[in-house]
Amino acid sequence: MFKDRASLSTLTFLGFSTLVALADQIIKWLVQQSMAYGQSIEITPFFNWVHVWNEGAAFSLFADSGGWQRYFFIAIAIVVSVVLVKLIQDSRQRAEALACAMVLGGALGNVIDRVFRGYVVDYLDFHWQSWHWPAFNLADVFIVLGVIMILAMSFRANKSPNKQVEDSPSQPGDYRRE
Repeated sequence: MFKDRASLSTLTFLGFSTLVALADQIIKWLVQQSMAYGQSIEITPFFNWVHVWNEGAAFSLFADSGGWQRYFFIAIAIVVSVVLVKLIQDSRQRAEALACAMVLGGALGNVIDRVFRGYVVDYLDFHWQSWHWPAFNLADVFIVLGVIMILAMSFRANKSPNKQVEDSPSQPGDYRRE
């Protein structure tokens, strides 16, 4: 059915991205169906379930920019998604493909909102007393976790002992064994 194992893995990771976006969309739909805009339900002393909209980027950056930002963020999400699909296809490590799939799923979840609603629905509100972290959603969680994984892997790859060292002639004071 599949030409090689790599295409099966690619489809698995793309399927995972689709599930992330779908789960995010289901939760957003439930929030919009069950809560009025601006409503907040206290779950714990530090966490509220809310219904808010974000017309901007992270932390509502550019939210009051007159509407151009919607199309700009849609375009960026589409370009990033194409790059992520290519990275998943070319990935040689499952962890790398998983990280890219997480970011892709989150990006798709939020771009669906921007295309069909004109804003992103956020519903997770963590706070301490009167200070609130900006509300976010499941798509944002997967984007952040995926980026953290990518960064961790890049730092680990730079410190890998198996990394090839350039062969250069020994300099005075160089005590490497040859």
